[in-house]
Amino acid sequence: MQQAHEPKLLQQTKNILRRRHYSLRTEKCYLLWIRRYILFHHKRHPAEMGVPEIETYLTYLAVSANVAASTQNQAFSALLFLYREVLGRTIDEPIQALRAKKPKRLPTVLTKEEVSLVLNCLLNPHRLVAQLLYGSGLRLLECLRLRIKDLDFSQKLILVRDGKGNKDRITIFPDLLQNPLQRHLQRIERLHHKDLDQGYGQVYMPHALDRKYPNASREWIWQYVFPSQQLSKDPRSSLTRRHHLSSSAVSKAFQRALHLAQIDKHVTPHALRHSFATHLLENGYDIRTVQELLGHKDVRTTMIYTHVLNRGGLAVRSPLDEA
Repeated sequence: MQQAHEPKLLQQTKNILRRRHYSLRTEKCYLLWIRRYILFHHKRHPAEMGVPEIETYLTYLAVSANVAASTQNQAFSALLFLYREVLGRTIDEPIQALRAKKPKRLPTVLTKEEVSLVLNCLLNPHRLVAQLLYGSGLRLLECLRLRIKDLDFSQKLILVRDGKGNKDRITIFPDLLQNPLQRHLQRIERLHHKDLDQGYGQVYMPHALDRKYPNASREWIWQYVFPSQQLSKDPRSSLTRRHHLSSSAVSKAFQRALHLAQIDKHVTPHALRHSFATHLLENGYDIRTVQELLGHKDVRTTMIYTHVLNRGGLAVRSPLDEA
């Protein structure tokens, strides 16, 4: 009987996630954690469980599975969604699970010379993506989800929609990228017209805008700045569309560029955003300005970059250098 509950519950959860326009990535993540929670408790239905079982599972993740704090928080968010939004149960009691500790690590930053070397080892469109991560301080997915309408060439601004925390923000548009991006968009527009001629040309529309504006998904301004090279079937709508470039493709290209540039640092494309913030502070920009450009809610998050400024040991000169 328990096995019969699970597919029905997961399908119900998926339906609610889609009605509330959660991203496909969040949908997969939440369903995975809910499935693992059910299996951990020997396929008992979550309706038969509550706070004690949630605490037991979260403690297991921290102690036995040794997951990171962010991973445990992800699992907790999935279970809260399950109980509140799917089962209609309010979790009023505090969760007393042992929480995974978030390590206090400083971000790894590339020097200006290293950034230049990496960028020179990349080819378009991956090079343009990396240049925007470093030049505008974008997160990788924020960059890949940019639409044509989000680039303001005249005012030299980039509008970031639905960033972390579902917040919009404005960031800088580097002068150096104005012409390269114009040329890139000309190629993309030709590709879009080719798709339209072949009966395609649709793009995913956020927040169910495709129902409000049925023809907008084919309009040029809604197309992705960095579209995929292949058409693909949307798993939710089953429509054949051109999605944006995959984050894994950019990450692989970035790792190849690191190897070619002979940079021995364990970093991902996100290091370019770290470098953006650090280099702005090195150049004397106010930390509140950097906070706004990065979209940080709390200035204390931005302040971590003051600890990795290229000043060596809090700007203290070693006595060995004075000898």
